[in-house]
Amino acid sequence: MEVKVEKKYGADLLSIKEAQARINSFIHKTPVFSSDSLNDLSGKNLFFKCECFQKGGAFKFRGACNAVLSLDDDQASKGVVTHSSGNHAAALALAAKLRGIPAYIVIPRNAPKCKVENVKRYGGQVIWSEPTMQSREDTASKVLEETGAALVHPYNDGRIISGQGTISLELLDQVPQLDTIIVPISGGGLISGVTLAAKSINPAIRILAAEPMGANDAAQSKAAGRIITLPETNTVADGLRAFLGDLTWPVVRDLVDDVIIVEDKEIIEAMRLCYEILKVAVEPSGAIGLAAVLSDNFRKNPAWQNCKNIGIILSGGNVDLGLLWDSFRK
Repeated sequence: MEVKVEKKYGADLLSIKEAQARINSFIHKTPVFSSDSLNDLSGKNLFFKCECFQKGGAFKFRGACNAVLSLDDDQASKGVVTHSSGNHAAALALAAKLRGIPAYIVIPRNAPKCKVENVKRYGGQVIWSEPTMQSREDTASKVLEETGAALVHPYNDGRIISGQGTISLELLDQVPQLDTIIVPISGGGLISGVTLAAKSINPAIRILAAEPMGANDAAQSKAAGRIITLPETNTVADGLRAFLGDLTWPVVRDLVDDVIIVEDKEIIEAMRLCYEILKVAVEPSGAIGLAAVLSDNFRKNPAWQNCKNIGIILSGGNVDLGLLWDSFRK
């Protein structure tokens, strides 16, 4: 039975279903993998939603595609602009390319090389900024003023949230017996969409966020009851360093059941298991869901022991191979 989740959250089941209809012919319906070995290791039934196989190599293409296809022809002709150091940048460039419009991508100078190359591969115009949020936002504002392009925020945008929510529509159709979904958390666009869709379809389902210890602002925000930002972040999961926005925070505050904190060493071990057992290439941010379910924090919390059928979103696979081998050697 579907339950109405109020639109106060910036998206709802209707907007997510509309997004699915809009983007369905452009995205991949990604597969769900399982592994007896990982089930035995975790003591749970694990179902891996492989968004690392999505176009652009990450779930971000869903939201970017929905945002680009939502523009009217006049606005679209002026292009789109965003600031991003990661997968959203490439996703927006690809979505814009498919519609035949310009994409202006503001990228900090310290962005991972593999993700910058993806933007260029998809025809995005790279505009460099300094590696601070203020510089990114100021540079994007200047591009907006010069081009008249439409801003597509990486996560704090209802179109983005609705697009990411299509993951839940697919996953719960593929594995209807799920009682829990573990989702990477950063700015909150992914977990907001997944949560709003999943809890509308099955109000009893648990949504657990997975977050690195070195960027644990979401856990701190949940505990404090308000958005907490950190003076700096330090984690191997470069895609999980953003802070919650005013559209995503209410979903995390009200509907996400809990946050699992994961150490970097656990993330790297989970990446290795994905490579060796699942035979799937994932980036650190993509492996954190598996890291969470295998972590001491998860195993020792009695509230989570009755989670049996767990969906894990492998959110992306854009990894710098040089850095990957270095991580595995440590």
